[in-house]
Amino acid sequence: MDYRRTFTLPRLWWILFVLVFASFVVLLLVGGRLYQVAPPVPEKVVTSTGQVLFTRQDIQEGMDVWRSLGGMQLGSVWGHGAYLAPDWTADFLHREAEAIIERRSGRKISALTEPQLARYSAILGSELKVNTYNPETGVIVLSDERERAIRSVQKHYLGLFGANNSMDFHKLRIAYAIQEKPLGLNPDQAILKLSSFWWWTAWASVTQRPDDKVSYTNNWPHEPLVNNTPSAFSFLWTFISVVILIAAIGVLCWFFNRQRATWEDDLVPESGYAATDPLESIQPTASMRATTGYFWIVILLIGFQIVLGAVTAHYAVEGQDFYGIPLSELFPYSLTRTWHVQLAVLWIATAWLGAGLYAAPLIAGREPKFQALGVWLLLLALVVAVVGSLFGEWAAIQGLINDPVINFWFGHQGYEFLDLGRFWQWLIFLGLLIWLGLMARGILPAICRKEDDGHLLLLLLLSSAAVGLLYGTGLLYDRHTHLTLAEYWRWWVVHLWVEGVFEVFAAAWVSWIFVKIGLIRARTAAIYVIFSTAVFLGGGVLGTFHHLYFSGTPESVLALGAVFSALEVVPLALIAFDAHDHWQLKQASPWVAKYRLPLMFFLAVAFWNLVGAGVLGFLINPPLALYYLQGLQTTPTHGHAALFGVYGMLGIGMMLFCLRGLRHQGWSDTLLLWVFWLLNGGLALMVFGSLLPQGLIQGYVSFREPANNL
Repeated sequence: MDYRRTFTLPRLWWILFVLVFASFVVLLLVGGRLYQVAPPVPEKVVTSTGQVLFTRQDIQEGMDVWRSLGGMQLGSVWGHGAYLAPDWTADFLHREAEAIIERRSGRKISALTEPQLARYSAILGSELKVNTYNPETGVIVLSDERERAIRSVQKHYLGLFGANNSMDFHKLRIAYAIQEKPLGLNPDQAILKLSSFWWWTAWASVTQRPDDKVSYTNNWPHEPLVNNTPSAFSFLWTFISVVILIAAIGVLCWFFNRQRATWEDDLVPESGYAATDPLESIQPTASMRATTGYFWIVILLIGFQIVLGAVTAHYAVEGQDFYGIPLSELFPYSLTRTWHVQLAVLWIATAWLGAGLYAAPLIAGREPKFQALGVWLLLLALVVAVVGSLFGEWAAIQGLINDPVINFWFGHQGYEFLDLGRFWQWLIFLGLLIWLGLMARGILPAICRKEDDGHLLLLLLLSSAAVGLLYGTGLLYDRHTHLTLAEYWRWWVVHLWVEGVFEVFAAAWVSWIFVKIGLIRARTAAIYVIFSTAVFLGGGVLGTFHHLYFSGTPESVLALGAVFSALEVVPLALIAFDAHDHWQLKQASPWVAKYRLPLMFFLAVAFWNLVGAGVLGFLINPPLALYYLQGLQTTPTHGHAALFGVYGMLGIGMMLFCLRGLRHQGWSDTLLLWVFWLLNGGLALMVFGSLLPQGLIQGYVSFREPANNL
């Protein structure tokens, strides 16, 4: 079978369109369903005697307090967030269950025998799973016994976050890297509201859905004291996902290897490899030179992020203190982690945006009018957004912003990766739309010329549009949006934007550059990239659901997430071929040696794509694995290896390619070779020497003694 007849460009475009359209239809339909089945936020929570414990307003205001503390950067909720302080959902549920059992038994949990504890747990679990929410009145009714248990847990949080100076609470604050007295005005009132929000997340994690046998969070977290164990669906779809992964890899390998010989022959340009660098004679335009500013910003942000990562890691070992210095009082863990995570996304995105703007005049064949001005204005907007958001997050966590509305808009939103205030989020979104306009001014005229590279450029334009527009989905929730729905839209940005369309943009950008410098044939490159994009997005779009297994979603999300997160990994199994093709290009002609460093970073991208995104991603993606491993160090194992190893290395490689074009006289690669090996070696040591072993040990403890996760 000849791929040239089977996969014509028009047919590939139709395959890509149908796959992406169908995937987004399903994604939106499930999203619409979430609005109907998300765990209800009650109007009131009352005791059987009519005493009001919480109101909807208390829960919503508690969420505001949670934001002011750093949100998901201080512990996690429903498993999403930081890894130093506990998951507050699991923490509240465990402490509430423990308080009830100890009151009933008259003894400490540690004093009960296993049969006694099993008996109390079985009875308590059956009681707490009963759903007492009345949809007509919006009221949840609790027993007086449960009310007393909730009060005891609130007392614990009043001591932890309040002014209690006892040694036990002091040690906990050190272990969690929480500031002494982290809340500003009316701390006791704020802590009570905060605990009402955490109680609601715990209530949803144990209370069964109406007419169902699982809780709103599909029985997460694992808590034997209330008989919270994995659902049957978690087992079923975990096994199915493994089978699908093996079968799909087998089919793709068979097909790819059958066609590979033909593809390799057709990759070489018809006229042979270029004898000299075609970019050597091109004089950089004003806008191309302006992208140097983006790359300087990238270098500064990488340096700052590395420092923040070191401080954040140190907190994980020593708690509050930094070599005896109470650094956490000014820069607490929740802040350094906020900045560390946010800067990772920002410097990677800045590198990619700068690379796109560098290529725009090359694509157009001329400098569009006022292009340089637009490039500088966009850079200014990005700098303002970065600096403003960092300051706002510091002010929020330091308690300098007491108004929850101002905090949401200018301080800390509380959601991991989207921590920045809504105003700064809007500014970045508008900046991305400006970037899209600047890209379109270069790409559209080139597409209209209808040359051989037109299909690649069309994919580059579409992916640029997706980069600009998909970030805007993070604006589709507001301050009072239900947590389940906010998580749904947040993962559109984190998964689809960062892990999805940016990868398509990079593939199209790199392929077009290689076509431009005469190393691969335009038509074959287009077929290769469009086919790869179809395979990647075919699993990647609906793979978003693996982030939402336990976020108040129905069991159908378990099924979709398990299947399509497995399919996400399938194309990564062939990444070695892609790495081989890129690396072989350095032998095409002697002048290609000047691009050795970018090619080395592209080779690293292939390695970390397979290991970080593929192997370590699938380690935690099946429902049963994530049930036990969510919130443990296995998550940052995958996160660091995928985000920095893939997208970071790719951004650095693209940046070096552009800088090489801006400096034709060349430079010595000696120092950069050290940088390459130190970055990759350091990442490997962190992932395999620290994070992964910790995560596996934590996982073992989670399997046996879930209470020890607290």
